[in-house]
Amino acid sequence: MKASSGTTVIEGCRLFDGTGAAACENQAIHFTDGVITYVGGRDSQPNFDPTQVKHISAEGMTVTPGLVEAHFHPTYFNVSELADLDIKYPVEYVTLLAAANAKLALECGYTSARSGGSLFNIDVWLKKAIAEDVVVGPRLSANGREICGVGGLMDWNPDYRKIGMEGLVLLINGPEEARSAVRKLVKDGVEWVKTYPTGDAAAPDVNDHHTLCMTFEEMHAVVETAHNHKLKVTGHCRATEGIKNALLAGYDCLEHGTFMDNETMDLLLERDVPVVPALYFELASIENGPDFNMPQPVIDGHQETLDGGVESAKRILREGGRIGLGGDYGFAWNPHGDYAKEISFFVNYVGFSAEEALMCATKTGAEIMGASDQIGTLETGKLADLLVINGNPFEDIRILEDRTKFYAVIQNGIIKAGQAIN
Repeated sequence: MKASSGTTVIEGCRLFDGTGAAACENQAIHFTDGVITYVGGRDSQPNFDPTQVKHISAEGMTVTPGLVEAHFHPTYFNVSELADLDIKYPVEYVTLLAAANAKLALECGYTSARSGGSLFNIDVWLKKAIAEDVVVGPRLSANGREICGVGGLMDWNPDYRKIGMEGLVLLINGPEEARSAVRKLVKDGVEWVKTYPTGDAAAPDVNDHHTLCMTFEEMHAVVETAHNHKLKVTGHCRATEGIKNALLAGYDCLEHGTFMDNETMDLLLERDVPVVPALYFELASIENGPDFNMPQPVIDGHQETLDGGVESAKRILREGGRIGLGGDYGFAWNPHGDYAKEISFFVNYVGFSAEEALMCATKTGAEIMGASDQIGTLETGKLADLLVINGNPFEDIRILEDRTKFYAVIQNGIIKAGQAIN
């Protein structure tokens, strides 16, 4: 990915650096060749020759780190039923859709993203295309195909209709097949291995959110094999027992982490495993599901998931755990482009402060990606990934939902989107 050349100075802004410090007024940030060289007060900034730098006057604007979408499905597009995930479009068209989704994510202020699963290994090649400036999008951490036990949540098609399933999910039955599935993903070039230890509200008749879809032995085999190849493991974990199994097996992250008793919470905090709750999806399903003929038992399940997930998320944050923000965007009722609704949701529905939610969406997201030495906060020596916002998200967090309010989306010091690019 190309970096900017020369020096850019942004001054006069309100600046939130993502480290935990409060936003400060009348600040400045400098970056040279795509790397931050100064962050601090405007009056204390190093002298510079206005004729030798690119200058952005940002009075009344807010500068934050670039956002991190921690649960990104680049190949999801207008999904309204499960079959849409694997057989709706040919892989060639899905690849083009993934590129479009990546461009949209960047325009929405997300300079980085961690894939939460992809048809085939499209996200692996999308990552390469972004890194080599073939297409624009967030710097990407790839996941590829997912792993689920036979008969589990992702094994919805009957045997006579398993069209395309191997392109979406590797079905396993026992530890040896779990190891084999991970080795296939190693060849694909992924960084994360996503599994399905539990079911979901979307499948109340067979694999609801309290159902286990993988054994502990299978999960441990996944972790052991993945870690041997320097890959990280995450899992769709809703049921309490599934969360415990994931933590005991050595998972590096949890998706959702919905239902937690005290023992599970203590184990999570002890092991310092981050959680990506992806809760706005549940609210969107409840509010918009009826318009898409979502069955009432499914809606009821999403309500239970929402209630349980909100309680767990509150406890995780208040008790010192780590939460990343991202969601299952790409469904008909939760489309790509709505990513920042997750941030607003955690402020207006869950009760996080704007500062807390933004740290989850920047600093913690970078930690989950394993890139906190490069992105996630605005500090000297880090990459110049940042947002320049026309307005104050600490007065109204919903401003982040409106990409027309972005003066500049900057990645590696280059303005990639926003008003300034026009």
